[in-house]
Amino acid sequence: MIPALLVVCGIAYNLLAIAGALRFRRRAVISAFHPPVSILKPVRGRDPRFYEAIRSHALQRYPEFEILFGVADPEDPALTDIRRLQQEFPALPIRVILSPNTAPNRKAGSLEILADHANYPVMLVNDGDILVETDYLARVLSLLEPDDVGLVTCLYRGRGASLAARAEALGIATEFAPSVLVARLLSSTGFALGSTMAFRKRELDAIGGFAAIREYLADDYQLGARISALGKRVVMADTVVETNLGAGTWPEVWKHQVRWSRTIRISRPAGYFGYLVTQATFWCLAAALWGYPRVALMGIVVRLLAGAAAMRALGFRDLRPLLLAPARDLFGFAVWCAGLAGTTVEWRGEKFRLLRDGRMVSSTRPASPPDALP
Repeated sequence: MIPALLVVCGIAYNLLAIAGALRFRRRAVISAFHPPVSILKPVRGRDPRFYEAIRSHALQRYPEFEILFGVADPEDPALTDIRRLQQEFPALPIRVILSPNTAPNRKAGSLEILADHANYPVMLVNDGDILVETDYLARVLSLLEPDDVGLVTCLYRGRGASLAARAEALGIATEFAPSVLVARLLSSTGFALGSTMAFRKRELDAIGGFAAIREYLADDYQLGARISALGKRVVMADTVVETNLGAGTWPEVWKHQVRWSRTIRISRPAGYFGYLVTQATFWCLAAALWGYPRVALMGIVVRLLAGAAAMRALGFRDLRPLLLAPARDLFGFAVWCAGLAGTTVEWRGEKFRLLRDGRMVSSTRPASPPDALP
C-alpha cells in the first residue's frame, strides 16, 4: 500500500513539474534595461568545446560588457584559447587575472580576486564551459531592473560525449530541471544555480563578498541564499545555457553525482529528503511488485510526460533519450541513497570533508600573490 501511495504522490509532483515547464516561456519583448556588466569566469583547463563556449560570450548583442578570466596556473592550457579570443575580438575588453588562492573552494577564491578587478557595478558569474545564445546578457540582466531583485539565475542543459555523460545530461534534464521548475512554481524566493548568477556589486558587498563563501562547496547556493536573506528576490531568466559534461566514465559520473548529492543534503536537507517522493520510477517498480500494476503504469506515464515537458522547456528537439529515463532514474535513486551518508567528497582531484554547515575542509597549498597578465 505504501509504494502505491508514494506513486500517487509522485504523480502529483510530476503534474506540478509539467505545469512548471509549461509556465517556463520566453518573453517576446526584452526590457531596455542594459547596465554595463563584468562577466567573471574562473577557468581551469580546457576541453574541445571551450573556445566555442567563451566565444559565445564575446558574440553577445549587448551595449557594454567586459570578460574577466581567472586562471590560477600561468601555464594553464585555457590561456591559448583566451589569447585567441582576445585576437579575434580586439575591441572587446577581455582580461586574464592570475588568481591562485588558498581558499578551500578555489573557484570562490578566484571569484573573490576577479570581483576586485571588475570595472562595473553589475557582475555575472558562470563557468568556463557554459555556452550561451547571443541575447543571453540582454535576457538575464534586464530582469535586474526592479530594485527588489537581488540575483538572476537560469536553467541549463548538459551535453555529453560518452554514454555515462549523456546519462548525466538526461538526469539534469528529467530529474534536476523538473525539481527546479516545481520549486519556482511553489515559491517566490528560489535559489541560485551556478550556470548563471547575475547581481549588483552592492548586494555582493552587503553579504561580505565572495570571501564570505570561500569555504563552502555549494558557493552558488550560498550566494543566492545570502542575497535572498537581504530581502531580495532570486529570479529565473527565460534563457537556457548549455554545459559540456565531457566524456566522463561511469565511475567519474558516479563520484560527481554523489558529491552533488551530499552537497545538497548538507546545504538543503529538507529539499534533499523531499527528493524521496520524486523517485517515481523506483516507487512504480515497487508498486508493481507489491500488486498495483495499474497505479505503477500510470505513474510511469506521467513521469515520462513530465520528463518530455522539461526537455522541451530546456530546448531539446530530440526526445528519444527520454526512453532511457526510467533506467537513469534507478541510477539516480542509487546516487540519492549514497548521498544519505558520508561527508567526504572528491572535487578537482582533491578530497574534502563537509561540515554540518556546508563548509569544506581540505589541506591546501600556499598561494602566490594575485597578478594581472597583460
